Amino acid sequence: MPKFDAPVSSSALQNGDISIKVILADDSAIVRRGIRQLLTAHREIEIVGESANFAQTIQMKRALNPHVVLMDLHMPDEKNAPPQEVRSHLSHGSQVLVMSVWIDEGNRELAESLGAAAFLDKMNLAYALIPAIMQLKRVRSAAA
Repeated sequence: MPKFDAPVSSSALQNGDISIKVILADDSAIVRRGIRQLLTAHREIEIVGESANFAQTIQMKRALNPHVVLMDLHMPDEKNAPPQEVRSHLSHGSQVLVMSVWIDEGNRELAESLGAAAFLDKMNLAYALIPAIMQLKRVRSAAA
């Protein structure tokens, strides 16, 4: 079971030359733009695709095989995307980071049902997102 809100180390990476491929999924273009600016400031992170709903995200995940899928927990086609379907398509071969403005037990359970490695508060992304992605890279490198 994933541990949500666990402290994440922000120490520098040993192998900064290896890029972390990320798909960014949020239905708000302005939110995607802000997150894109945050991520592209780090040379080891490469945004390989952006999507505005679950269906596009699943399609991109299949085509691009990213290391990380960073996605909004609630997007317009949420009702048509059962958690087990999203989980089976997104978490195979990728780590899923979900984000939401609403941090409550119901959303934590939904994030867990999606197979999320972490559940991030959108209000704190400026401080939490990069360390969370770097932690996933360290875990991935240690498992290899």
